[in-house]
Amino acid sequence: MLLLLKLLRDLFASSPPLLSSEEPPQENGVIQTTQDQHSSISPPSSTVSRAPDDEPFSTYFEEKVPIPEDVTQMFSFRKLWAFTGPGFLMSIAYLDPGNIESDLQSGAKAGFKLLWVLLGATIIGLLLQRLAARLGVVTGMHLAEVCNRQYPTVPRIILWLMVELAIIGSDMQEVIGCAIAFNLLSVGRIPLWGGVLITIIDTFVFLFLDKYGECFFDAHQDVYVFVSAYYVMVRPDQGELLKGMFLPYCEGCGPAQMEQAVGIVGAVIMPHNIYLHSALVKSRSIDRGNKKEVKEANKYYFIESTIALFISFLINVFVVAVFAEAFYEKTNIEVNAMCNASDSPHTDLFPLDNSRLQVDIYKGGVVLGCFFGPVALYIWAIGILAAGQSSTMTGTYSGQFVMEGFLNLRWSRFARVLLTRSIAIFPTLLVAIFQDVQHLTGMNDFLNVLQSMQLPFALIPILTFTSLTSIMNDFANGLVWKIGGGVVILVVCAINMHFVVVYVTSLRSVALYVLAGFLCIAYLCFVGYLVWHCLIALGVSCLDVSCLASRVSNNRPSVFIEEQPEYDT
Repeated sequence: MLLLLKLLRDLFASSPPLLSSEEPPQENGVIQTTQDQHSSISPPSSTVSRAPDDEPFSTYFEEKVPIPEDVTQMFSFRKLWAFTGPGFLMSIAYLDPGNIESDLQSGAKAGFKLLWVLLGATIIGLLLQRLAARLGVVTGMHLAEVCNRQYPTVPRIILWLMVELAIIGSDMQEVIGCAIAFNLLSVGRIPLWGGVLITIIDTFVFLFLDKYGECFFDAHQDVYVFVSAYYVMVRPDQGELLKGMFLPYCEGCGPAQMEQAVGIVGAVIMPHNIYLHSALVKSRSIDRGNKKEVKEANKYYFIESTIALFISFLINVFVVAVFAEAFYEKTNIEVNAMCNASDSPHTDLFPLDNSRLQVDIYKGGVVLGCFFGPVALYIWAIGILAAGQSSTMTGTYSGQFVMEGFLNLRWSRFARVLLTRSIAIFPTLLVAIFQDVQHLTGMNDFLNVLQSMQLPFALIPILTFTSLTSIMNDFANGLVWKIGGGVVILVVCAINMHFVVVYVTSLRSVALYVLAGFLCIAYLCFVGYLVWHCLIALGVSCLDVSCLASRVSNNRPSVFIEEQPEYDT
């Protein structure tokens, strides 16, 4: 085992940084003991006074939003408004087509019983987004830039590829959502492959609208207000809703409900959103040499993120509640009868049997149209289209930040979108042409597994770097955040890996099992490498092979917890 660790260390530490335009600053030294592989990062004294060459290249945030001065109040609505924007843009990813589909399936399969899982996943997401925002505020760099400076060449390349896979997977879900929305809005006149092709055009149209600022993204959330009108129409049982939200139980739940609970966590917490939020906070003018200003920025960003995610949570609850109240324990034959009564052209989607109703993002709109009329179907389709387009734009931002941070590549946002959107559209287009809508929506299961597997590549680095005093100075995580963050990340990764195992075992193919086995070994080795660095950052010293050998030879404990000062942040 020691030999294997040494080989991994030599492989990952032997190469110089990849395409880095500048070496990590050394004037403040490096962390001593076994933390010396992480170079220190001093926060710039001021984002205004820095020379242009000192600021890492970015195609965004050429102009910083000024923060008004207000020294007389502990809380200022003017300052909160000035900091408002990044959190709401980040929260759009919590309302993408994958989340909406997870919500409706949760309501149809388990009623109100899994609302507490949605609440817990949203709270965990908020805490992780807080870490991402703090990293950007304190260092003046986003997560991808810090990874570029702190990790050696080989792990940095692997990390970049994994994050790109997550972004492409998310992009594919958005393409699927948009294609289904166009099909529903046109009553089937626009085929699925036509909807896929349209998403190429409309994405670049919305990129032109990017000059109107973040309010454009916030306006998309207004469409969900119309979708939430279903909540008023259905009038779900408020007692059952509150019980399901605050009482962690799932009476009578089976494997299908448990898998759905795991799917909720995987749909809510997405890796690329961590990278996105750490970059968006750079859009405000903050003097990072002033500890008071940095602390104030952290406070207002956390308040803004809490408000934004609370609104997103309410909208997700509305979707779950509508399908829980109206469609929980409904059978196919009941839905078929309702569709016949409403002259729906989609009656054949529901066979004449007494099996439980199985819905997806496409069938969900059809069922709403059967029960509440065609207007309900069109409102649903508009909401899905808005979800897909808004999430596409957040994916565009994430992809640009990740590429610039990891590789220092100065691509325009149009070239970046053209590349990832082409990669996302090609397999989606093939399925849309040669298969039906059932197979297209079924791709979401595979994409959710893909997203789940990428989670450690965002969660572990963000906990690692926000725990290092050489990077965060006085704003490094205290003991509570280190332990709590480690437990949360362990639980989230374990839950999502369970989801991966369930999906792989359902494939029932020996060849796929063997392939998955080899991939899992490589995957777990790299995750272990990241965890190794994370444990060092959390204070577990002497994990280096040479140090272990030295302590064993001297009959000293091989692992000890380094005492570090804890800061009240």
